[in-house]
Amino acid sequence: MNGQSVDGEPYPFDLDRPDDYACWRERKLDEHPARVDDLIVEILDPRHLSTTEHEAILTRCRQANMVIYASRSGDDPDKDIPRLLGAQLGLTRLDRNLGADEDAISSLTVRSDALHRGYIPYSNRPIAWHTDGYYNPPEHQIHGMLLHCVQPAVIGGENHLLDHEILYILLRDRNPEYIRALMHPRAMTIPANVVGDKELRPEQTGPVFSVYPDRHLHMRYTDRARSIRWRDNPLTAEAVAYLKGILDGTTTWHFSAKLEPGWGLVNNNTLHTRTRFEDGERPRLLYRARYYDRISGT
Repeated sequence: MNGQSVDGEPYPFDLDRPDDYACWRERKLDEHPARVDDLIVEILDPRHLSTTEHEAILTRCRQANMVIYASRSGDDPDKDIPRLLGAQLGLTRLDRNLGADEDAISSLTVRSDALHRGYIPYSNRPIAWHTDGYYNPPEHQIHGMLLHCVQPAVIGGENHLLDHEILYILLRDRNPEYIRALMHPRAMTIPANVVGDKELRPEQTGPVFSVYPDRHLHMRYTDRARSIRWRDNPLTAEAVAYLKGILDGTTTWHFSAKLEPGWGLVNNNTLHTRTRFEDGERPRLLYRARYYDRISGT
């Protein structure tokens, strides 16, 4: 669904309903956190959230589609920590993506084995702006994502963050037709992943922005130049250029954070990056869980 009106209810993502958009925009900008510290929620045990902790997490996610939790689990490598935390937030349908462990949760650390070699998340190289699973088929889009830090890098490894709903506002305020171009069903194509003569993943074509039946805004995007093909259309090219300019710039809503042991990031698949890093005596280790679910109650 790409913006059509639904049963008379307020619907801000319909380009033909500017009043609905104006009301939503005002509330969104008014409630959105102003500092990265405003995203942080302290919790005791992520495996067993208290009612207060749970509500604090949901409040941040309703405002900014993301939250950073600071728990006391430290460098405990128990993978039940992200799994059980996610389940308490309605995140249960894990994406078994290439490179993930047998439990579908990825151990993000520098790895040089044949399966992981060549994939940037398993290296110390920087990762450009993206949402997770941008190459997934429509029925397996990623709507929720959780990162849990066991061991940070000695140098680097920060994440830059931007709420995709804020990006939508900045684009629509500049030119509503940018949104129409980025909602086109053939706006962005990710070429097939072929290794040797074997196709590991087929080509995927779809929109950048889309709206789902429950009326949440979804985004699929990557800033990589080599693994993407844009619709050959002047308006699309103009919209993408403006989008990239926003991501590369600085706004009130751009955040940067480095997760510490026991800390994590939970989000509705918002835009994020990772800077280059250097390991110390203990290698950097984060667990990543991708979900077909969105955080419940947001």
